[in-house]
Order: sequence, then C-alpha cells, then structure tokens
Amino acid sequence: MASRQDSQEDPSDAGSTGLPDFGDNIDPLTFEQILEMDDDEEEREFSKSIVFGFFEQAEATFVKMDASLESKDVAQLSSLGHFLKGSSATLGLTKVKDACEKIQHFGAYKDETGTIEVPDKELCLERIKETMEPLKQDYAEAETILRRFYGPT
Repeated sequence: MASRQDSQEDPSDAGSTGLPDFGDNIDPLTFEQILEMDDDEEEREFSKSIVFGFFEQAEATFVKMDASLESKDVAQLSSLGHFLKGSSATLGLTKVKDACEKIQHFGAYKDETGTIEVPDKELCLERIKETMEPLKQDYAEAETILRRFYGPT
C-alpha cells in the first residue's frame, strides 16, 4: 500500500493514465494531454489517429529533408525542421523536437542555439547532416515506444 501512496504523491510518476516509462524520448505530461482528448481510454482512437498521422508526416518530411540536403537547400531544411519541431513538440517527443530545432537553426545560418550567425553554407549543411542521423534514431525509438503503447493496429 505504501508504494501506491508514494506514486500518488510523486508527480513524476506515470499519472492517472498509467503511462509506461517513456524515458527521455517522450514527455509524459505533454503526451498525457493528447490522451485526455480520447473518449475511450481503451480504444484511444483520437490520440492514436494523431500519433499515427504524425508517423506518416515525419517519414514524408524525412524524405523531403534528405532531398533538400542533396540539393543543398538550407532554407527548405530550416522550414522542414521548423515544421517537424512543432508536430513533435505537440506529442511530447522531446529528442525529436530538439534535433528539429537545431536543423531549423542551422538552416537559418545559425549555431544550434539560434543565437550566433554562421555564414558558411557548407558548415551549416554538414551540421544538418550530422543532426539527421540521431534525429532519425530518436524518431525510430519514439515510434517503437508509441506503437508498443497503442498495440497492434
């Protein structure tokens, strides 16, 4: 009984939805806000449609990012980074959001924090390329976690 009481007192625990430990891939408080919009906590049709729609959107965006890297279109990369940053932030995908924000900054000829100008296009492209691999890995980890959470489709 004491452990149940402890979990109720600790706001860092899973919460009322019984969320699994998402590690540092997914912010549970943000994700729980999406889950609260579900009418049925068993089916979770609403949140599932948002999450699975994000998967499609992210994968299409990665294809566009790869093409933009190939054509050295830093402005498009910045725009795509900004776009995916917003979508991932909505779901609480913190690592994906952070990487996309870096890409947004690099594509705007700035450092990863967005505070220092970096007027070297090739350097910005190299930094974007270096950020893409961990971005895709972080996305794949979050996707695996969320697909497991929702179960078979």
